Amino acid sequence: MPDPLFAGALAGAALAAVGIWVVTCAVLPRPIRLDDALALLDAPQPGNLGDPGPRLVDDATSKLELFGAWCYQHARLPLPARTARALVLQGRTVGDYFCNKLILAGAGLVMPWLLALALRPLTGAITMMPMAFGLIAAVLGWFWPDLAMRSHQNQTNADAAEAVNTYFDLVILERLANLSATQSLESAAVLSDTPVFVRIAGALEQARLEQRPPWNDLYRLSRELELPAIADMADVMRLDDQGAALADVLGSRAKELRDAHLTDERTRAHQTSERMTLWMSIPVIIFALIFLVPPLLTISGAP
Repeated sequence: MPDPLFAGALAGAALAAVGIWVVTCAVLPRPIRLDDALALLDAPQPGNLGDPGPRLVDDATSKLELFGAWCYQHARLPLPARTARALVLQGRTVGDYFCNKLILAGAGLVMPWLLALALRPLTGAITMMPMAFGLIAAVLGWFWPDLAMRSHQNQTNADAAEAVNTYFDLVILERLANLSATQSLESAAVLSDTPVFVRIAGALEQARLEQRPPWNDLYRLSRELELPAIADMADVMRLDDQGAALADVLGSRAKELRDAHLTDERTRAHQTSERMTLWMSIPVIIFALIFLVPPLLTISGAP
């Protein structure tokens, strides 16, 4: 009969060797493809720049955040576009996101071993169970931030839509103060430090530094954040180049956005009420079964 300790040691050594090989391959620089090098020589078109995505770090003094950013850059950890958009809307950084994933995965991997060592005087020798539970807990801890982010996705989208509506109202007020279209957008964007306002201010600042109209940058930001209201605002503000009066147009568009947002909130409230009704009906069903079971047993002749 094979020794379980020897089998566990052999499996652990093999796993460590594979891990070292994977980390070495990930850290070593890859040769640059000729197509990628030639693509860098092509000047990007104004307003069609690549998606900058979320920031790497926010606090340069945070060792954990810097460690998460380092792992993302050197280990080439995957960051889906949907997750990057959620990080932007929540104002989180890539370092904070991967730091949470690494900490939860490491805690899930180590906790079963610590529990086994603590219970060793009662259970005797340590078996292979801590390794199996540790791997399962590590996988669960790695994906837990993604699950939590997905569960709050609806609320994040609602907050972003409300921020855009507020920005629309601020632009109207700035426009009524006899500012130009571009000045109204820039003045309203610096009035708040919410993630949507920060990204709009960044797009406007980039367009100002490059001395070009900000409309294409707003279109790009609208596609990046999946907020069509930003593109609608850019369409309205472009009418200023044609000498059109923008106050009435902005007011009517803001009212439409408010009505649409109110409709979405009512739909969400109705869905929440329906889910609450389901849980409220469970005790009623249980009490109904309690009162119905004895007569049914009597009718069936059960002793």
